[in-house]
Amino acid sequence: MSKILVTGGAGFIGSHLCERLLKENYEVVCLDNFNDFYNPKIKEDNITDLLKYENFILVRGDILDVKLLEKIFAENKIDKIIHLAAIAGVRPSLVAPTKYIEVDIKGTVNLLEVAKKYKIEQFIFGSSSSVYGINSKIPFSEEDRVDLQISPYATAKRSGELYCATYHHLYGIPITILRFFTVYGPRQRPDMAIHKFTKLMRQGKPIPVFGNGESKRDYTYISDAVEGIVKSIERIYNFEIFNIGNSETVKLRELIEIIADKLNVNPKIEQLPEQLGDVPITCADISKAKRMLGYNPSTSIELGIENFVNWYLIKKDLLERRRL
Repeated sequence: MSKILVTGGAGFIGSHLCERLLKENYEVVCLDNFNDFYNPKIKEDNITDLLKYENFILVRGDILDVKLLEKIFAENKIDKIIHLAAIAGVRPSLVAPTKYIEVDIKGTVNLLEVAKKYKIEQFIFGSSSSVYGINSKIPFSEEDRVDLQISPYATAKRSGELYCATYHHLYGIPITILRFFTVYGPRQRPDMAIHKFTKLMRQGKPIPVFGNGESKRDYTYISDAVEGIVKSIERIYNFEIFNIGNSETVKLRELIEIIADKLNVNPKIEQLPEQLGDVPITCADISKAKRMLGYNPSTSIELGIENFVNWYLIKKDLLERRRL
């Protein structure tokens, strides 16, 4: 089986992906810097079970550390790179845009450089639906023009895509770009809406709703997103971009109602002005991914939220027991 480097492998999507790859007997090198963007202990918990696998190697380090990247590739015969490491978040990027230039762009180029040098079989880049910006055409297609991103995070992701295209053109690196649409599920980052709303509802606190609550998102359950990545590993293309979404939209107010129903609570709403950087809608055209990857998401928003809430309540119960 291939040996795969997964950057950001201790994060939300990364840890689920590593788990899936290990179960399928891939050799996995997980690179993560365990930064303090959110509590690093969450990532430590994410990989606890992964450390039991003989085919798992954990490297604590940064994609900005060129010497470390060289060491990883010198000591391991890496066949493929799945690049998920990034500073995430639209709103934080408005506050500290230069961090996104440093990590999301420069870090990506560092990885492309080692991919070129060591002639890897495939480079998979984790991009985002945010690159579409305010797109007037619904659903979003990989063929749409993506000239105007409306947050530094989105611009950094688009820049990463462009560098991928350049390195493919210059050096022939087989590259697959995956544009993820609002991935959610167990282990989701605590700053993401579903996780944040669940916590606030459990505490009886109001839910901050920016705008009129009519914004729509295409939510992708984590197992479906991971399936999309695995399908990409199995099918190597010269250079392709794929949407990884559910191709259905859910209004913000509807999302809140679903979470409240699963928690059996009456949510309190705090109405707030619209925020810079937020797009009114995301919706993926997944026909290309279906046709070329065999990607076929199967988890409804109701089932996905139920799974997340059950996980959250179990985690909450365990934490409370530890305090006793």
